[in-house]
Amino acid sequence: MSPVCSPGVLCGNVSPRWRRIRKKASRLVYGLYDRRLMQQAAGRHPRHVGVVLDGNRRWAREAGFTDVVDGHRAGARRILDLLSWCRESDVELVTLWLLSTDNVTRPQEELAPLLEVISDVVEELAGEGNAWRLRIIGALDILPEETSARLSSAAQRTLGRTGMEVNIAVGYGGRREIADAVRKLLQQHAEKGSTIEELVEVLDVDHIAEHLYTSGQPDPDLVIRTSGEQRLSGFLLWQSAHSEFWFCEAYWPDFRRTDFLRALRDYAIRHRRFGS
Repeated sequence: MSPVCSPGVLCGNVSPRWRRIRKKASRLVYGLYDRRLMQQAAGRHPRHVGVVLDGNRRWAREAGFTDVVDGHRAGARRILDLLSWCRESDVELVTLWLLSTDNVTRPQEELAPLLEVISDVVEELAGEGNAWRLRIIGALDILPEETSARLSSAAQRTLGRTGMEVNIAVGYGGRREIADAVRKLLQQHAEKGSTIEELVEVLDVDHIAEHLYTSGQPDPDLVIRTSGEQRLSGFLLWQSAHSEFWFCEAYWPDFRRTDFLRALRDYAIRHRRFGS
């Protein structure tokens, strides 16, 4: 007996015509929803957004890829979309966590291709068609010399640009950043001939903040983490003391404009309490 098919359906498979119709309808619905989210978020937007781009490896495995680096490549392609959404929403500063200090200890056969993906995407972000300035934050001395040079060179090419700032956190760990800040502070006072006793008399939180990787920049108003994990893992450990957090179930390569606008909407309706 021949299988019975509904009109417009080819025996269990959606016909190309209906597939196009459903896709068009989906775009329309999400377009209307996005506009609604933008209206709800209007009037109060974060100045600085930090993003933990998590879930690339799990995305690759669940998508059936044998090489998890394919997940990192897919995630790298999503970064340009995010920065475009941030510009549309008048965000002034974005911090992207691409590689932690823990990741640097991974086996070389896993780390090397990941560093290549990161270097490639940072060089792409530094391209002349993009109107933002890059700043590399992290312990570059723990990275291979070639990677460090490529990242620094890419950031250097964007120095004269105006507009949004983009921090690229590579070889980054919050505890390492604080330790580095204290070390720089001690070196600075040692060069001036100050004693430890004299430093103790004047030391406060502002002195340490002046030596963080993000020195001179505002702290993040909103921190977004993808993949369903609800922890910071040391991301902007010092700077996020008063940040609002938004956790998303989607893996980073699947993060959509709708997800970003939901984060902005939720941020806009929260009553921020500093210090309590």
